[in-house]
Amino acid sequence: MNLKRIWAIATNCFREVIRDRILYFLGFYALAFGIAVQILPDISATAGDKIVVDFGLGMIGILSVLVAIFVGTGLVNKEIEKRTILVLIPKPISRAELIIGKHIGLSAVIGVMLAAMVVIYFGFLNWAERPFFTVPILVSICYLFLELMLIVAVAIAFGVFTSSLLATLCSFGIYLMGHFSTDLVKLGELSKNANVQWLTENLYTILPDLSRLNFRNEVVYGVIPEPNILITSAIYGIVYVILLQAIAIFVLSRRQF
Repeated sequence: MNLKRIWAIATNCFREVIRDRILYFLGFYALAFGIAVQILPDISATAGDKIVVDFGLGMIGILSVLVAIFVGTGLVNKEIEKRTILVLIPKPISRAELIIGKHIGLSAVIGVMLAAMVVIYFGFLNWAERPFFTVPILVSICYLFLELMLIVAVAIAFGVFTSSLLATLCSFGIYLMGHFSTDLVKLGELSKNANVQWLTENLYTILPDLSRLNFRNEVVYGVIPEPNILITSAIYGIVYVILLQAIAIFVLSRRQF
């Protein structure tokens, strides 16, 4: 595995994606959050500031996930459908380098997008003189970035062996179930059915528990999770990213072009 080739693929992917209407997402976020800062406090007089802070973080997460899934599912799938992968594979580029490079490139785009939205977020909160907790929010954003890296890995893995539409739907399904995986287990327990319990417990084991990387509810109130929770959650996310990349590399290596 050659780091220079991985870097070249990542750089090319970054340049390609950053030009692909990413600025529209930033413009939409600035417009929507700017309006929300003025309107939401009037809706709830007692918790208006908390609603504004939470709404801004929620929008950052939603817009970033849309980019991660819609772009991620097409990164490799587009190369396969357009047959441009036939040009890449004969060159001294391994399929592992292609997957890792694409993942790094899109993750870098999402990192830049997150940084820009955070600047807009803090800028509007300061302008509207809304109280917020800077350090806890930044911690939450870091773990959001790790969650998005995981979602990118999911999107690429699905995009390697299925169509863009199906890969997008499956990626959204993993994202939604990943945030409600603990609720699935509780649902299985409430059902009092052994088969349902077996299914929900196995789904919980296989699916990534994305709630472990979501600290939005805590940071709104200025609470930073305990260091051991932060460390185990980070390790959990990184291991899942590596595992999903390994799956994507294995599947792509088995495909014949």
